[in-house]
Amino acid sequence: VSTQSTGSSGINAEYGDWFIDRFVVVWWRNMSTAFNFEEYFQTKFEEKLFNGDEEPENHMTAATRLLEKKREMSELEQALSAQKEEFESKMRNLNQRQEELDKKELNLRSSLIKFDQFLIENDVKKRRAMKKTAMEKKLKEGCMEEIRQKLLEKAKLQSFLEKQRKRLAQEKVYRSYLEGVVEISTEFNELRDILRKHDTLSINLEDLFTKSTAMLDELDRLKHSYMNMIARSNEETMRFTNDIADLTWKKETASSTAQKWESLWTHIQNTAARNVLLLGRIKMATENVYIQIYRQRGIQPKEVLGIDEQLKKVKTYILDLSDIIEESEKQQEEEAKGNMGVFERLVN
Repeated sequence: VSTQSTGSSGINAEYGDWFIDRFVVVWWRNMSTAFNFEEYFQTKFEEKLFNGDEEPENHMTAATRLLEKKREMSELEQALSAQKEEFESKMRNLNQRQEELDKKELNLRSSLIKFDQFLIENDVKKRRAMKKTAMEKKLKEGCMEEIRQKLLEKAKLQSFLEKQRKRLAQEKVYRSYLEGVVEISTEFNELRDILRKHDTLSINLEDLFTKSTAMLDELDRLKHSYMNMIARSNEETMRFTNDIADLTWKKETASSTAQKWESLWTHIQNTAARNVLLLGRIKMATENVYIQIYRQRGIQPKEVLGIDEQLKKVKTYILDLSDIIEESEKQQEEEAKGNMGVFERLVN
């Protein structure tokens, strides 16, 4: 950072000097372009030459005045030449200064380009450094986490080791006991014999335990199968009982329906017998009426016709008889009206 600030301050100083020189050159060029010194001196000389002083100079001759004017003109030309040389000297200095400023400008541009490259490289380096720092920080955190895990594992292993030591101290009693058994027993000569015997018995015990577990599993399976069979038997018994109940209900329903139809058939038979008796009575009455009609007319009845024909004949007779009665009633009413008219005439 200090190197960068020092380089930037130096570059700023160079850039300020270059800017001032550049401004002076441009101003001088503009001034020399806008104001021509040669024309200025020529104009002043002509004014002085032709106008002269307004005071009368009677005591000077024309030749003297001409010499004086030539002298003044030569002085003006010398002054003008001096001014011109000074101006040319200044222009050469300014051109030289301009060349130097151009060189400084090129140097400054190259310095600026280098400074830009330096800033870009510095930015890239800074990003790389920040990225590297972040990666190192992340790696550090990972390492710290791994260290914590290792410390936890170490603590667990130390705890397990302490437990094993305590267990070993507690089980030393069994070793002493087994050694005493070896000394006393005639079957076992070494401690290894007891351990092998113990391993053999442990293996046999595991085999027996496995077989017992298998037998228990088989027993559970058989019990489950037996329970399933009982459940299926109960379900079949219940199903058959339901079927018997359904069939019994159907039988009772069929018996009730049969009794209903038998009673209906008996009723139909009784109704048919009454209707047949009534029909016989109607036929007999119809036949008697039919015969009475023919007897009243004094005509021999025809052969016995069907009941429908007899009823038609009776109907025709009744209708004729009704017409006759109606006509007789009308005649009686007319006779009564005529008798009343005769009675009224008699009364009047």
